Amino acid sequence: MKDLYQTALTGLLMLCLNISITSAQTTIVTGVMTDSLSRETLPFGSVLIVGTTTGALADDDGKFSIRVEGKQAKIRFEYIGYKTVEKTFTAGGNPVMNVKLAVNTALLKEVTVLGKSRYKNRNNPAVELIRQVIDHKKENQPNAYDFVQYEQYEKVSFALSNLSQNFKERRMFRNYQFLFQQQDSATIGGKNILPAYLQEKISQVYLRKNPSSKKQLILAENRAEYDPRFVDNEGLSTYFNRLYEDIDIYANNISIVTNQFLSPVASNAPTFYKFFIRDTIKTNQPWLIELGFVPRNKTDLLFEGKLFITLDGHYGVQHAYLTVNKSINLNFMRDLEAKLEFERNSDGRYRQAKRTLAMEFALGEKGGGLVGQRVVTFKNYQTNLPVSDTVFKGPSETVVYSTIDHKNNAYWDKARHIPLDRNEKEIYHNVDTLQSISSFRRTLDITTLLLAGYKSFGPVELGPVNTFYSFNPVEGFRLRVGGRTTPQFNKRMYFETYGAYGFKDRKWKYFVSGSYSLNNKSIYHFPLHYLRFSYQRDTKIPGQELQFVQEDNFLLSFKRGNNDRWLYNDIYKFEYVREFQTKFSFKAGLTQWKQQPAGSLVYEYTDASVDGKIRDRFLNNTEATLELRYAPKEQYYQGKVYRIPIPNKYPVFTLRYNAGIKGVFNGEHSYHNFTGNIARRFFLSQFGYADVTLEGGYIAGRKIPFPLLTIHRANQTYAYQLNSYNLMNFLEFVSDRYASVNAEYYLNGFLFNKIPLFKKLKLREVVSFKGLIGNLREHNNPDINPSLYQFAVNPDGSQATYTLNNKPYFEGSVGIANIFKIFRVDLVKRFNYLDHPDATEWGIRTRFKLDF
Repeated sequence: MKDLYQTALTGLLMLCLNISITSAQTTIVTGVMTDSLSRETLPFGSVLIVGTTTGALADDDGKFSIRVEGKQAKIRFEYIGYKTVEKTFTAGGNPVMNVKLAVNTALLKEVTVLGKSRYKNRNNPAVELIRQVIDHKKENQPNAYDFVQYEQYEKVSFALSNLSQNFKERRMFRNYQFLFQQQDSATIGGKNILPAYLQEKISQVYLRKNPSSKKQLILAENRAEYDPRFVDNEGLSTYFNRLYEDIDIYANNISIVTNQFLSPVASNAPTFYKFFIRDTIKTNQPWLIELGFVPRNKTDLLFEGKLFITLDGHYGVQHAYLTVNKSINLNFMRDLEAKLEFERNSDGRYRQAKRTLAMEFALGEKGGGLVGQRVVTFKNYQTNLPVSDTVFKGPSETVVYSTIDHKNNAYWDKARHIPLDRNEKEIYHNVDTLQSISSFRRTLDITTLLLAGYKSFGPVELGPVNTFYSFNPVEGFRLRVGGRTTPQFNKRMYFETYGAYGFKDRKWKYFVSGSYSLNNKSIYHFPLHYLRFSYQRDTKIPGQELQFVQEDNFLLSFKRGNNDRWLYNDIYKFEYVREFQTKFSFKAGLTQWKQQPAGSLVYEYTDASVDGKIRDRFLNNTEATLELRYAPKEQYYQGKVYRIPIPNKYPVFTLRYNAGIKGVFNGEHSYHNFTGNIARRFFLSQFGYADVTLEGGYIAGRKIPFPLLTIHRANQTYAYQLNSYNLMNFLEFVSDRYASVNAEYYLNGFLFNKIPLFKKLKLREVVSFKGLIGNLREHNNPDINPSLYQFAVNPDGSQATYTLNNKPYFEGSVGIANIFKIFRVDLVKRFNYLDHPDATEWGIRTRFKLDF
């Protein structure tokens, strides 16, 4: 099953050794920060324990909460434009500190005091100011210049957070005490952390306005790597960079943990945000206005925070602080902070100098968690300096690697824009030391088996475990065991095999394949370039082509209704696969396929010359294939079995051509099958997102038996399948031309967040619609042409397979997602063809989906 988090969890939670982390005993100090005169609350004020880096931030109502360790501490309260206040805290009870701050008249000459009047956009100076920022967005973005170039340093780090002393002293960690020696307080809220992952990059970036293009040349890269037998380090890196994407304050939408948030300076931001002028700061040149903002609805996928706007006619952002409300419908996120810093350019406009995005993930509000941070800095910034066209050759936005490989410590000590802190310096050494400890390696091994489904033995892997046992009406109980080689066996040659046995049909099934990499890279990593030959003898449900799961998956063994129409297959396949940096790829191949009907399925036709029906035991077919795919700016997450695309806003185009070749390798039929597919994700900010797929197919040829036509993908399991018709029966509809639409709309709690109980449970709504229209020409229709294989029938003799005959098939569903953060349940309705035998109008389907 597709799961973006398997290897990520393997790499990050391995230090936990499957043991929950308990938090240290602390006292929680709460209170409210207010103006001493107006008694108005002061949103987003700073709270700091003196002498430490532990701090917190008040919310938009001035309320704060901070954990304090020890019996006594001094707490400092700060707010821009106000005098700092320090108070001494003594442990005991549940202390409440309501703090009143006085205006610092020496620093602040003008303060806008907010009243309790009803908020409105009209005649609101804060709204007028943000509209000025919106109107000036283009001139404050890098693409306002003809050319831009700069050096970029980025650092992505992850650490276990909020570790308690009791956790560190557990017996099972007696061999890991070296990890805790450098433990310190840092990052969000100053919580104790234990670094577990670090990646650094130095790159040179070039931007061109016309034609628009961006090139990033990686000059050096360094990261803490785990044993590749257990952790896919490249996939882990890609996934972390997807979670911690670049933040462009001037973009309409900002990506955070696979969701998109409406920017506070988006074109329609005043419709969804409230803006308040907090301060006028005259000690800075140019003068700055501190502009606070909060969502109109605290549960929507929106930010809250503050912007500092320049009063120099450019209305640029000089500094930005972004966070989210605690009520927001996000999974596993305990804290989020984004800080953007800008520097003044030679022409008076501001350019980004540093951006920091920190997020803490945890299963609950208390206990241990996982804190990650991405810091990006810029220097040697140059504008309007012409760059050679050769630099921008290739796709409009690509990342390329330099041939120079700098990995020694001396280079990094000199090249880093900012030095590593004490904790980070130990990561590289600690990761190497960890992997020499046998107990840690065993933990990795077990975790990889549970999450990825494979048991590694170095050069070979055994799995996947979810296929070891399954059952179906034809084979009965089915046992299977298989495995494949790894790069440790050979970097160019890869082999995969399995063997299976059905206890009902008493037949062996097996598969063997060999692949040869033509670019000396893994056959699973971009860019693919390999040859593969395979042979398979196994069972199959006609028309089923599942993605990211094996058809003999144990959970898919449970099916509704009659599903005993199967095939025995003998398939020889040769494939050539090639991908390019442009994200264009093609696949060419030749397949010889002998199929034998099984169960209640028969291949029977009428022969007028013998005045009777003839039953064929086998159908032989030879097919040449060509598939073209273009997925602009696509990124991947590499798992153990599948390389999973990470959705972006760009459409993915796929064109397939299959040609039946009569007379070659016993091929019995000639035809031409064309299929086109366009899939795209539409991001709708706080309204969620929609996945839409349009597809069409056309088969040219005469007297083609129905097993070689388009058998529309049905689903008789109890799992919700995204690309199947979930209330259609197997082999129910066959076409030689068709068009379809599949739309899944994920509202991400936009409506449920307004309902108290649903809001508390963080449930999310999802709606889907699937439509299909098609037909079958007379010369391919066995109801009209009896010399063709007759359609399948039910045990009682009623018809089981039909043509659409230009009458569309429709089904839709409404679902509740994020149940216990991992389940989705849909109520599915079939709108027509309800008179077919075994047709079901309503159904309940479930799906496992782990999402932020």
